[in-house]
Amino acid sequence: MNAQVLAPSSAQSKATVVFVCILAALAGLMFGLDVGVISGATQFIQAEYKVSDHTIEWIVSSMMFGAAAGALAASWLSGHLGRKRSLVLGAVLFVIGSLLSGLASSPETLIASRVVLGVAIGIASFTAPLYLAEVAPEYIRGAMISTYQLMITIGILVAFLSDTAFSYSGAWRWMLGIIAIPGVLFLFGVLFLPDSPRWLLMRGRRQEAIDVLQRLRGDSDVVSREVADIDEQLKTPQRGWHMFTENRNFRRSVWLGVLLQLMQQFTGMNVVMYYAPRIFKEMGYDTAAQMWFTALVGLTNVLATFIAIALIDRWGRKPILYTGFTVMAVGLGVVGTMMHIGIHDQVSQIFTVAMLLMFIVGFAMSAGPLIWALCSEIQPLKGRDFGIGCSTFTNWACNYLVGISFLSLLNGIGNANTFWLYAALNAVFIVLTFWLVPETKGVTLEQIERNLMSGKRLRDIGR
Repeated sequence: MNAQVLAPSSAQSKATVVFVCILAALAGLMFGLDVGVISGATQFIQAEYKVSDHTIEWIVSSMMFGAAAGALAASWLSGHLGRKRSLVLGAVLFVIGSLLSGLASSPETLIASRVVLGVAIGIASFTAPLYLAEVAPEYIRGAMISTYQLMITIGILVAFLSDTAFSYSGAWRWMLGIIAIPGVLFLFGVLFLPDSPRWLLMRGRRQEAIDVLQRLRGDSDVVSREVADIDEQLKTPQRGWHMFTENRNFRRSVWLGVLLQLMQQFTGMNVVMYYAPRIFKEMGYDTAAQMWFTALVGLTNVLATFIAIALIDRWGRKPILYTGFTVMAVGLGVVGTMMHIGIHDQVSQIFTVAMLLMFIVGFAMSAGPLIWALCSEIQPLKGRDFGIGCSTFTNWACNYLVGISFLSLLNGIGNANTFWLYAALNAVFIVLTFWLVPETKGVTLEQIERNLMSGKRLRDIGR
């Protein structure tokens, strides 16, 4: 089907689907708040508890450990409880984890609290893109899934600004605890979301699914065709693990999802998100400047994400990824070079910051939102929960490795070599995008699945 056929027939239905998608995408705000908030808090936590860099790595990365576990559980939860109830559970755990983090009495209790927070983020990071892919029509599907990444960047920016405000008093407990407030607001908002029509049909709740689609599409003929497409796929029930062991084509999509998330995490983006003040310290800036430049990183991240939202359904996925990985490789390569030759004056400081911001732009316009979109698009319906579960788990497992290794890399191989390493990885990802990543712009999920299962090369399943 083409975009013209699937476009809603009324402004009301289009507004409804956009509203629903934005509300669901607010799960990304929770994600971003926690990613951002720990960045500004670490130096004050380290000063209060007098712990080593290695302990700080554990405090930072404990959230990712919990998120990996949450992502694994989310596959089962989203299938049995539904996408909506899974988001509700994630919101509840987020509020609990935030409050416990702010009240932590020791490094050990802080680590445990952040594991709880991570479970919440893992559930939400699995469920929200899945829900968005199943609710949005394909003519805006890329933009709506990209909105999830936009919310992550807004959450990071808000957390950076909050950290900057509290940094003058060193109130790290407020930094970590205050994010419970937007968590409560998100919890109430999720209660108004409709269930995914695909999930409703999977559970045999046909009339409810039709009613939801009617609200979201506004055209009875479009609804009938979409229901028929889903019915055709549901003739064989969800069999994720069995499909993985028995179906070579499904294994290909699962491994591609795993690779995509590995590529996203090893760009080096979360190195900057978790340790931005430390990076700016290595450039020679004092504490106040470190915090304000960290906020500037968050603002750049937000603004550049709009580039992806504007272009993802026009340019397509692959051209944007090529551009983004190239910009990231150059940006980090220059940052590494500047740290190698030495940053001795204000001009070199500002230039190095500009190159780091260029790297942020490259990520926010490409790998950040597009990887989530692709991972939700390439999995066939009957194994979608399993496939997205594997890719989301990979996201957090790699995120954990990045978080727990960065300070050790800085102390072990030095600043310049660390940034050169990530620059080289981005160059490798350009090649992997060419050989393996499909272009899914304007293609229905059903057509992508048919191409995959017919044995087409991975990079051709969107044609």
